[in-house]
Amino acid sequence: MHLYIVTGSSRGLGAGLVQQLTQAGNTVVGIARKTNPALQAEQWAVDLAEPQAAAERLQAWLRANTGWQSATLINNAALLSEPGPLAASDLGELSAALRVGLEAPTLLSRVFLAETAGVPTRRILNISSGLGRRAMAGSAAYCAIKAGLDHLSRALALEEPDVGIVSLAPGVIDTDMQVQLRGADPARFPEQTRFQGLKDGGQLQAADATAAAIVRYCMRSDFGKTVVADIRDA
Repeated sequence: MHLYIVTGSSRGLGAGLVQQLTQAGNTVVGIARKTNPALQAEQWAVDLAEPQAAAERLQAWLRANTGWQSATLINNAALLSEPGPLAASDLGELSAALRVGLEAPTLLSRVFLAETAGVPTRRILNISSGLGRRAMAGSAAYCAIKAGLDHLSRALALEEPDVGIVSLAPGVIDTDMQVQLRGADPARFPEQTRFQGLKDGGQLQAADATAAAIVRYCMRSDFGKTVVADIRDA
C-alpha cells in the first residue's frame, strides 16, 4: 500500500492532486479546513493555522497506521494575506499566512520523517512558487514563505539523503488565489494588471491538468535529484 498525505486538499490544486492519487493500492489523507464531499479519500477538517495540533494528529495517525511500501507528504496548503504593502497588512492575516504556508509544512515534515522511518520509499513534495525565487511588491509574506519552503527543502535534502525531497513551482494556475490577486486594489498591489492580463490572455493552467503533471513528476525515478525545481522545466 502507498500513502499520500495532501494539505490544502479541499479545492483547487489540492483537490486535483487527491483526485489523481485516489486509486487502488493508495491510501490518501487530505488535510484542509473543510472537507470536500466529491473526494473519495480520508479527509481531516483541520485548520493549518494551528499547525502544532495538525502535526500532533498526523503523528498519532502515523503511529497507528504502518506497513507502507511508500509514503509521500505533499505540502500544498497556502493562505494569501490581502495583497498590498507589508506595512499595511493585517497582523492576524499575516500571522495566519505564515503559519499555514511555512510553519505547518515544517512541523508536518518533522512528524512525517520521524514516523515513517523504515518505509522503503519516502517523498516530501513542497508546492512552491516562482515568487519564492523572484520578489514581487505587494506579496512580501508570500514571497518569503515560498523562499522558505525552497530553503527548507534544501536543508532537509542534506539531512535525509535517502528521502526524495523537492520544492516544486507548479506554474500559474487558475485558482481562487488568482481571483484574489486580480481583485486586489491596483493602488496597493501594482502587479494587479499583470495577473488580470494572464487571465485575459488565457495563460492560466487548469488545476486538474497541473495536478496530473505534478503526480507524474512525483512518480519519476529521479524525483529528488533536483531539490528546487519548476514543473515547466520538467
